[in-house]
Amino acid sequence: MIRPVRGSWHGQHVARAEAGRSGGLGDVGRVGGWSSRAGPFLATLAILLAGAVPASAHGTADELPPLDPQTALTAWSFDPLVTLALVGLGATYLLAVRAVNRRHPASPVRPWRSAAWIGGLVVVALALEGSPDVYAGVLFSAHMVQHLLLTAVAAPLFALAAPVTLLLRVAPPATRGWLVLPILHSRLVGTVGHPVIAWILFAGVMWGTHFSPLFDAALEDALAHHVEHALYLGAAMLFWWPVVAADPIRHRLGWAARLVYVGAALPWNSFLGVAITFAPQALYPHYATVDRAWGPTPLVDQQAAGAIMWVGGDLAFLAALLLLVAGLLSDEERKGRLYDARMDARAREAR
Repeated sequence: MIRPVRGSWHGQHVARAEAGRSGGLGDVGRVGGWSSRAGPFLATLAILLAGAVPASAHGTADELPPLDPQTALTAWSFDPLVTLALVGLGATYLLAVRAVNRRHPASPVRPWRSAAWIGGLVVVALALEGSPDVYAGVLFSAHMVQHLLLTAVAAPLFALAAPVTLLLRVAPPATRGWLVLPILHSRLVGTVGHPVIAWILFAGVMWGTHFSPLFDAALEDALAHHVEHALYLGAAMLFWWPVVAADPIRHRLGWAARLVYVGAALPWNSFLGVAITFAPQALYPHYATVDRAWGPTPLVDQQAAGAIMWVGGDLAFLAALLLLVAGLLSDEERKGRLYDARMDARAREAR
């Protein structure tokens, strides 16, 4: 068992994890039965990606068939590096879970943590290799679906998987002491991990990329496109980490503070979606000049993209708010039971 350092927020958190307790959003619900089946699932995912119907990433309108339910499921842009990275991350996580469960059979990693990690990887695979990526170069709406999958689905799933806690539990004491803990305690991690900074970074990335030359440049240059994806996923993970609160966080938010944190993000997402939806002309030259014999006009496609961000993003924030309310009520109920137990104990002592 990891011995917590006195006054150490990471040590206290990992001690709670080994005791089977957590104060995060993941405690609101349970998902079971994935741990033993995730390995075969990863292998199946790799085979499916390798054998999927090939399509050029960001293909031209002439190369791509019209987007319909069939092509949405079968159009894949196979990227060996992305596939290997995803399978590698999945295998590494599951091996770490196996090691922790063998070392601490009384406090194993909960199966739904593994399910969240694998689910996040599947969502990233769909976003970066599935039809959203294939059609992102010719349809702004497909591009927006891609970004929504990364920021509103994959990022919170990764946070729910608590990979930092898993790393602390599986790392040898020497490695934990000279490498992992110094990084977690560094000024850089403390700064970017602060909820206020994370909130500002996420909002800044979303607004800044959509109303700057970077968005159009990402459609023309592969490296810029990868940078854009990294910005979206990285900023979203920083944003969702204090909301889910499954990992050790230096500046931990209470349930009420998390409600304010997420609630304050909902308006800027709505405003961004509205700004794109009701723009009077195409915002990006790339999409304005796409010559397609099928599908909507560039302006109608842009309106659809804005609506996807507006409605889809708001629904993600609203779902998080509902879960946070459930967590707050559960926490208040727990505190009430503890208070009643203390009062009963005092009453018995007074007799």
